[in-house]
Parts: sequence; C-alpha cells; structure tokens
Amino acid sequence: MLKTKIKHIFFDLDHTLWDFDKNSGLSFKQIFEEKNIHLNLEAFLKIYEPINFSYWKLYREEKITKEKLRYRRLKDTFEALNYEISDELIDQISEDYIEYLPNNNFLIEGTLEILNYLKPSYKLHIITNGFERVQQVKLEKSNINSFFDVVVTSDSVGVKKPNAKVFEYALKEAGANKENSLMIGDSYEADVLGAQALDITPIYYNEKNVPVESDVKSINSLLELKKIL
Repeated sequence: MLKTKIKHIFFDLDHTLWDFDKNSGLSFKQIFEEKNIHLNLEAFLKIYEPINFSYWKLYREEKITKEKLRYRRLKDTFEALNYEISDELIDQISEDYIEYLPNNNFLIEGTLEILNYLKPSYKLHIITNGFERVQQVKLEKSNINSFFDVVVTSDSVGVKKPNAKVFEYALKEAGANKENSLMIGDSYEADVLGAQALDITPIYYNEKNVPVESDVKSINSLLELKKIL
C-alpha cells in the first residue's frame, strides 16, 4: 500500500494544481485590451496553446533558450493568424505576460481540498519546470505556498524535468529518498517518465484520460488521491 511507505509527495505546479490555461487566457485578455490587439481571444488561444506546448517540449529538452521560447510561441501564433505585429510589440507582450500571469490564480478543481487532506500526513513539495521569477509568486498569490516544505524550480537547478538531476536535487533538499517519495504531475514525459527513471513512484494527473501504460497509476481528478493516500 502506498499509504504505508510514502512520506514525501512532490507535485508539479502548472496544469496539476495551478490552472495554467485559465490563468493564461485571462492574462492575454488583459494584454489584448491594453495593447488594442484586435483578435478573437478564443481563436488566438486555440492556435497558441499547442504552439506553446511544442516549444515547452523543446525547452525541456534543452534545445531552445527561455528567451527563444517566450518570443517564438507568440511570433508563430500571430503569423498563423496572419496578424501583422512588430517584434518590439511581441517583446512587450512577452514581458507583460510574465508579469500578469501570476495575478490570476485559479486553481485546478479539488486543489485546496486535497492539499488540506494530505498535509497532516505527508511532507508536500513542488518540482516545476516553470520560471523561478513567476512560480514563487503563483504559490504566494494563490495562497498555497504554506502547504509546501520545499519548492524546486528548473531555474534553480539549471536543468529541467525529466532530467534526473532535478529529482535528485529535490530529494536531497526535502530529506527524502526514492522509496518513500511520490511524484504527481500532468506531464507523462516530464513527471511520470522522469520519476520512473529514478524509481520514484509516479501518479499521472491524466485529466484528459490519455491512454497510458497499464503499470502507471493514473487519476482524472485530484480528489481521487483520497482513495490512494
């Protein structure tokens, strides 16, 4: 039983606890209004989200820089929509987006309930590939920072999940070991495969019910953790 051996639970942040898509959409809504960008927000996000996902994959794989990620995901989206925009304005939008993003703090359904449920029995931590500059602010402004003992960002380690160094660093910082630890996240590549490579037990937050290997424990709702832990 997981309950008997697990002492440390490591959560991903974006898309797992913090509702990235909703908060991101609200940030772009504010930017479009301020910058007089005349695009349908829903149409923009439909193009932007998969482009952003693909660039984050390249970023995780150390194939592009943070700066390239932030510029290209916007440049490609505007080009796909045939919307003429200067590089200077794209750079400004990129800066505004990073500044505004932590101001919207909707959480994934069940986040507070499950954190309150787990906190008395486990040490809770965060491992995130998000930028150091914004992840701490997200935790503070969404009022969940007090639940976590250790917060590890890829910026602080210098490499990103699924790189083993991130998990090794997090275990050391938390005073945990692979046998008594659990990793919960929405990225199969970064969270599940990254944890498995170090023999850390993963739980895949699989909100969209994507088919996965039968030996991987998968949940569609955070509250399902009550049946496991």
